[in-house]
Amino acid sequence: ASVRVITTAGVNFVVDAFQDSTELETMKYHGIGTGTTAEAVGDTALETEVETRATGTTTEGGSANIYRTVGTVSITGTRAVTEHGILSASSSGTLLDRSVFSVINLSSGDSLQATYDATFTAGS
Repeated sequence: ASVRVITTAGVNFVVDAFQDSTELETMKYHGIGTGTTAEAVGDTALETEVETRATGTTTEGGSANIYRTVGTVSITGTRAVTEHGILSASSSGTLLDRSVFSVINLSSGDSLQATYDATFTAGS
């Protein structure tokens, strides 16, 4: 997965975390879907979410300024996956980032591991 569009809801969630009214570390759930509409800042959910969200593990990426979460989604049916999102809960929750990509065809019993990196660059 890649950073495509950080949503307005996601930005508001981060600001709320600075105010200690939500927990930033909950932003680790990986959702997948079959939607193909382009990403938009107003997105609040995946377009067509399928499967149970994976709870990602969180670490630093290749350097201290990269937040990384890795989650593995178990596939229960035939899926043509085209979207991924990082969310704050195992169901519902706030969408931080949504990515649309070329189709990945999966079958029941497969799994899809997604790695999400958010890079925070000092001075920008």
